[in-house]
Amino acid sequence: MNIQVFGTKKCNDTKKAQRYFKERGIKFQFVDMSEKELSKGEFRSVCQAVGGIKAVINEDSKDKDTLALLKYIAESELEEKLLSNQQVMKTPIVRNGKQATVGYRPEVWKGWN
Repeated sequence: MNIQVFGTKKCNDTKKAQRYFKERGIKFQFVDMSEKELSKGEFRSVCQAVGGIKAVINEDSKDKDTLALLKYIAESELEEKLLSNQQVMKTPIVRNGKQATVGYRPEVWKGWN
């Protein structure tokens, strides 16, 4: 397995995801999104794995202005806007090759080999 956990150090669900993998002795790479953002390729791979771009948006984000804007911009502009405002993405984003989850999803991670 080649696990990557994208999130922030302040996010409780990200901390829980890291603990989940540590407790099971599964090696993972933590990527702090406040220091290094998702690349366009990583973002597209995650969106494809989780069922689309809307699944990545955190409706409870503190950035209400960006959330409001995301609701009204064209679908074609959504990717670029999200990539430049990654603070409105749900975390953790956990990748294992072509597989990915958004949010704390241990029931999915159990099935990864």
